[in-house]
Amino acid sequence: MKVGVIMGGISSEMEVSLNTGREMMNHLDRNKYEVIPVVFSKPAELVEKVKGLDIALLALHGAYGEDGTIQGMLETLGIPYTGSGVLASSLCMDKDLSKKILCYEGVNTPGWLCWDSMEDYSPEAVQQLGYPVMVKPNTGGSSIGMEKVNDEQDLHSAVMRAFASDPNQSILIERYITGQEITCSILNGEFLPVVGITSSSSEWFDYRAKYNDGGAEEVVVNLPHELDQLVRKTAMTCYKALKCSVYARVDILLTDGAAYVLEINTLPGMTKTSLFPKSAAAAGISFSSLLDRIISCSLTKAQQEQRGDSSC
Repeated sequence: MKVGVIMGGISSEMEVSLNTGREMMNHLDRNKYEVIPVVFSKPAELVEKVKGLDIALLALHGAYGEDGTIQGMLETLGIPYTGSGVLASSLCMDKDLSKKILCYEGVNTPGWLCWDSMEDYSPEAVQQLGYPVMVKPNTGGSSIGMEKVNDEQDLHSAVMRAFASDPNQSILIERYITGQEITCSILNGEFLPVVGITSSSSEWFDYRAKYNDGGAEEVVVNLPHELDQLVRKTAMTCYKALKCSVYARVDILLTDGAAYVLEINTLPGMTKTSLFPKSAAAAGISFSSLLDRIISCSLTKAQQEQRGDSSC
């Protein structure tokens, strides 16, 4: 089977994508697959590079990768790909839209504002939201471009920096809440062990904590039964409401017995320090077997969609 590992792209998370792609290639079983690295810097390059693939194993993060754009291109070309479809990818990438859907479903998520430009700037609205807040890109990931703001004095400069980093992107002003951060990995509808996260060097799970060795303590946690049931229900509600399939990771903050959803990742990182492989390993699933299952379920999903059946 010709498996193309699609990585690179044009987003700020390109380096994370390349690391994910390399790690995937290291663990793909060469007795089962002909592994073909597909690195691109312009989406148009993919049209030629993916010809002849049996499946595209997506190692992408950020814009033009995690947002449904590449998924749509591959569907047009008739090439199966791993992970969620166009709709789920687009919904989960847009934090403002996904949070609105989750609120409709009764899922807790930190209060927020979404601003499209400096014309929306309103310190009064943020004061009502309550400090501290996180200023973050609406469609970014890997904690890139995130900044904690403790008071109105620092708000304006933080918002200016956020818009300057990408003038075409809206930003979120999200209420900062404290608690136990956990992540819930879901593989083909199966809830994997919950991993708890404690950053070693910062008060929140920033880029360095995520990707540097020793940046965070990440261990499987056993939650009290009632809280465990709440977390499972919350994560699966997110997975279903946002139309995810094959695999996804739901990031949650636990505080005062309540579960607050931070975001849903449709293409979780697969680097050496990533959380999804750790959760799978705790369930007795090796990295190689995890990739086998992702590929197998994605192919089944593609076949079912061709027949008009429900997918994985």
